[in-house]
Amino acid sequence: MPRIQAASVAEHRRMQRAALLDAARSLLAEGGVAALTFPALAERTGLARSSVYEYFGSRAAVVEELCAVDFPRWAAEVEAAMAAPRTPAARIEAYVRQQLTLAADRHHRAVVAISAGELSETARERIRAAHTELMELVVGVLRELGHAEPRVTALLLQGVVDAAVRSADGPADGVVDAAVRLALHGVAGPGATAVAGDGHAVDRQQPGGPTA
Repeated sequence: MPRIQAASVAEHRRMQRAALLDAARSLLAEGGVAALTFPALAERTGLARSSVYEYFGSRAAVVEELCAVDFPRWAAEVEAAMAAPRTPAARIEAYVRQQLTLAADRHHRAVVAISAGELSETARERIRAAHTELMELVVGVLRELGHAEPRVTALLLQGVVDAAVRSADGPADGVVDAAVRLALHGVAGPGATAVAGDGHAVDRQQPGGPTA
């Protein structure tokens, strides 16, 4: 009987912790890191403020756990979206579109809010590791397209995505389409002829042309 009770208590704590994390996601999505306070968490979950401290010792601890849980989930969903397309260009498009689709979703807006907030060094390290993992998904695709510096290009490509996420209107359809066009064709636009660094014309549709 005591063992059953212990299991029941453990399950109750797991559920309460999950509820606190979900409340934290909602607060972050609605008002950024500043909105994530223990009184607000207590109000959203129906717990006493002192009870919230039984699960998390500080706001930083909440953010760090969200980083540990949600950033890998984000990367996994982007990876899954990239698995279906057959061509490198289509996989890059999936990389961009899926991230912006996630950024518009309530559950994932917390990830965006965390990235923009004032964070502890532990949280920043988790975010850096997550971004590295995310960009690794596209490095091989860029190498396949013939980029001499695929990691640098991946960093620039992610910069396009991040800018689209932070756009004034959010990643609406027009912003998403513009980000995809920029990723695939650069500032010259689709079908345009670009000029490479050596002064030679480069067809944007061919592998090796700058894509980000």
